[in-house]
Amino acid sequence: MSRKPQGDLRRGWTTGACATAATRAALQRLWGGAFPRAVTITLPRGETPTFAVAEARAGDGWAEAGIVKDAGDDPDVTHGALIRARVAASGGGIVFRAGEGVGTVTKPGLPIPPGEPAINPVPREMMRKVVEEEAASHGKDPDIEITVSVPGGEALAAKTWNPRLGIAGGLSILGTTGIVRPFSCAAWIASIHRGVDVARAAGTPHVAGCTGATSERVVQALHGLPDHAMLDMGDFAGGLLKYLKTHPVARLTIGGGIGKITKLAQGAADLHSSRSQVDFDDLARRFDMPELATATTALEAAETAGPRLAAWAAEAARAHAAARLEGTGMQVDVVVIDRGGRILGQAG
Repeated sequence: MSRKPQGDLRRGWTTGACATAATRAALQRLWGGAFPRAVTITLPRGETPTFAVAEARAGDGWAEAGIVKDAGDDPDVTHGALIRARVAASGGGIVFRAGEGVGTVTKPGLPIPPGEPAINPVPREMMRKVVEEEAASHGKDPDIEITVSVPGGEALAAKTWNPRLGIAGGLSILGTTGIVRPFSCAAWIASIHRGVDVARAAGTPHVAGCTGATSERVVQALHGLPDHAMLDMGDFAGGLLKYLKTHPVARLTIGGGIGKITKLAQGAADLHSSRSQVDFDDLARRFDMPELATATTALEAAETAGPRLAAWAAEAARAHAAARLEGTGMQVDVVVIDRGGRILGQAG
């Protein structure tokens, strides 16, 4: 991930907002005869950003405009992508299609049913509103087919959760507010929620939340879990456990390195290094080893204390997670690994 910039962070715009702006520009050409150089849209919370039109094409009965996505200072995989919308007359009503680089939903559990383009409900509503406004302005019926495309979107989607969530062929057109807030936890936690939803809809009894790629690989191999059961928990253990509390499955495995699992064992819910730290004084008291108080990493402490520290961390983390899931009937187990992927401890 990119280093967090210093100073105030610049917000950006979602793919849904860009698709909406592109739709407006294309409709003005289709119904008014000329492409605008820029368009303004209204976001769900009333903001009215203006977007420069980066690309414009038209043919017999259709028009297409493109907006370059600006994600601000957020390390967004779609920053700089061209979001296109092509409009043409439909057989009735407003119809959405997936063009190049936009995925199609193939699994239940997402806000859009299988078989539909991966254009989420809020962006759809934003585009519907633009169609209705432009139709009223030009004296036209709002019977429009909107095809959204993102050149190179299929390759970009491979860096997202989409393949695991059952979204085939490209990206999702996303956004609940239209605004990308830089370095927000919300997008990651929303992806965790969708992962749980897909697993539940598929009837998957056992899911795993892991802190990184190495722990995910180890846990998936250990339990033979399918891809859609693997939840990219990252640092957001609390976000995962909170959602599972109200959307439970039968079993959860938590996997991670000794540092993050030790923080979970000590009660942390956010495992990021800037928001929680291993309490080495606690470890020194717990294991009656004063030298642990001067350790600089949890791995160093584990090497000093021997296998008992990893065993304790696994069991304490399991107990902490189980307490957060009390009343759900869920079984919880924990796997602790080192940087090479070797299992240091297990519990549950």
